[in-house]
Amino acid sequence: MADSIITLTTDFGEGSSYVAAMKGVILAINPAARIVDLSHQIPPQDLRYTAFFIASAIPYFPFGAIHVVVVDPGVGTERAILYVEVNGHRLLVPDNGCWTTLIYEAAPRVIRLTEPRYWREPVSATFHGRDVFAPVAGHLSLALDPAKLGAVANDWVRLSLPAPRREASSVYGEVLFVDRFGNLITNIPAEQLPPPAQPFRVQIGAVEATRRVQSYGQAEPGALVALVSSAGLLEIAVNQGNAADRLGIGVGTPVHVRSSE
Repeated sequence: MADSIITLTTDFGEGSSYVAAMKGVILAINPAARIVDLSHQIPPQDLRYTAFFIASAIPYFPFGAIHVVVVDPGVGTERAILYVEVNGHRLLVPDNGCWTTLIYEAAPRVIRLTEPRYWREPVSATFHGRDVFAPVAGHLSLALDPAKLGAVANDWVRLSLPAPRREASSVYGEVLFVDRFGNLITNIPAEQLPPPAQPFRVQIGAVEATRRVQSYGQAEPGALVALVSSAGLLEIAVNQGNAADRLGIGVGTPVHVRSSE
């Protein structure tokens, strides 16, 4: 376990001294730990973005890796810090629901961190990432029994992402996520779209997209297209362009899909 994988996801920004401090704490406890940066560019305090991001990334890691997620608008309050085992993955997260999109099979094991012997002292009221998350991750990577971290939690905050709804031959949803290319990822899954051979129209804000492709390269540069994203969700994109900037829309924009026949 000495070379356990520990991933870090934060909203601290690239090149942040906060990230460097967390890494230092982990390596002081376990110099052989393999630290992997997932992202430090999560929009500040954006829990919905965090939930989408980790649900899209963590399932592809080896079981047993330790995933530290510090997007924590409640730092310094009474909110808990949790150790979670869900679908073979292990996480250290604030109790703000950011991880609950990962619950899709067995019930998770959740422990509320209450044992300070595995924390740094003193614990800053504003930097639990350094003083609680990082040292606990370091100890876990050395095969610490999670049961020693605190008591089992039977209740925790759940974050509910908006769900699409169907009415007759239409599906209504919204933009859930905007990636760094400006692609607009909606909450409408591929299985709720008309069959591939059937044309459909997508109303997104005040704009309509009618061209359906399987990949960006099937359209000329600058074309506005609809396709199924790698996450299995309806995506609106501009080939070799930025759909969010071009259309002037973002997260929360309504989306209406209907057959064009």
